[in-house]
Amino acid sequence: MSVYERYVLPHVINMACGTKPILKQREKVVPHAEGHILEIGMGSGINIPYYDAQKVKKVWGLEPSEGMRLKARKRVAAAPFELTWLGLSGEEIPLDTDSVDSIVLTYTLCTIPDAQKALQQMRRVLKPGGKLLFSEHGKAPDEAVHRWQNRVNSAWGRIAGGCHLNRDIPELLRAGGFTIKQMDSMYMPSTPKIAGFTYWGYAG
Repeated sequence: MSVYERYVLPHVINMACGTKPILKQREKVVPHAEGHILEIGMGSGINIPYYDAQKVKKVWGLEPSEGMRLKARKRVAAAPFELTWLGLSGEEIPLDTDSVDSIVLTYTLCTIPDAQKALQQMRRVLKPGGKLLFSEHGKAPDEAVHRWQNRVNSAWGRIAGGCHLNRDIPELLRAGGFTIKQMDSMYMPSTPKIAGFTYWGYAG
């Protein structure tokens, strides 16, 4: 792991994922998680305060970045529920089939190298009747914005930890074996349009 990946990138990602509009999106999604929960890309633990502790039995926080796990230490220590780190990527979920009640996926699907494989793994570990709760930025519906997303996607990814601007989130979820039960979308305020079109809701 480079110095940039260990110390600089976690700070940059934490800042970018902690803007007021994104925190508002987290507030819409995370409190609905219940039971045994798997959070994909827990990062700096920024979602921890948004969980409804009365609904939580346990949270597994999957996060491959050692730098992000180090940054999360204070939030993890203050969590009012049991939390166990899984230091692996989204493509490798070391949990039993049909073992979690809820999966939380917030601003993570954009960075997973093999998003399709990761979603298939999520589908495997989610219990029948369980929910995948998501809030993700991705492909914009306006052609002009989408063209710009495609143009700058490669350069953006190099400085933003592999983030993709142009992933079709609904299509990825469906191709991963999920059925979208409820979904809203919008451009987030005070956010550049190329990075600000967000989809949120839940799938099963």
